[in-house]
Amino acid sequence: MLVTGGAKGVGRGISECFLAQGAEVIVCGREAPESLPSVEGRSAQFIAADVRKHDQVDALFEQIQSRYGRLDVLINNAGGAPFAMADKTSPRFNEAIIALNLTAPFHLAQKANAMMQAAGGGVIVFVASVSALRPSPGTAAYGAAKAGILNLTQTLAVEWAPKVRVVAVSPGLVRTEQSALHYGDDAGIAAVEKTVPLGRMAQPRDIGEACVWLSSEAAGYVSGSNLVVHGGGERPAFLEAATANKT
Repeated sequence: MLVTGGAKGVGRGISECFLAQGAEVIVCGREAPESLPSVEGRSAQFIAADVRKHDQVDALFEQIQSRYGRLDVLINNAGGAPFAMADKTSPRFNEAIIALNLTAPFHLAQKANAMMQAAGGGVIVFVASVSALRPSPGTAAYGAAKAGILNLTQTLAVEWAPKVRVVAVSPGLVRTEQSALHYGDDAGIAAVEKTVPLGRMAQPRDIGEACVWLSSEAAGYVSGSNLVVHGGGERPAFLEAATANKT
């Protein structure tokens, strides 16, 4: 199986969950990580590839075909965006964000589907985001790209059935090594966690376990679906602003 961006953050949690289940895990990224995901002495394998570069993605799948002969699961995880208000971003910036979060996953899915159809089947999991389902201030292009991913999931599930299942998982707030960039210091992170009904942000493993289930035979009739993993969502802002019903 392949996890794009699988050596850090949410991707690392996903990789570790699959390793714990005995899967042969390949991770890719632009540069080799300082350490690879590892569980009980079993480690992921790394292949260098910038998912935005078509030639590098083609080479990635050629290596997978050569080494393993098949690909059973693709976790389309690589993505992200820095904070930038929409009236300040340039066309070049927006194009880069959409390329990383929509165009690149689409290309990877096409390559994976070709291998899976030839081998008899497989599962493609897109890591989307709750930003696709609500306003995404400060990350407009990212939210729009992730909304595109959800539509793409539904379309590909129809086109590539019955051999290949295509699903999405939409994380809410996830605590990673980059959380400070989005939420501030420990006090800021703690304050944000209080807004989540379950009282905490997700850990990368929470998303990983969801991906394991979606990829398993237990989810064998799940296709074209989006599994939202957000700890209950976000408390509506009007409840805090209202002066009624406070008790």
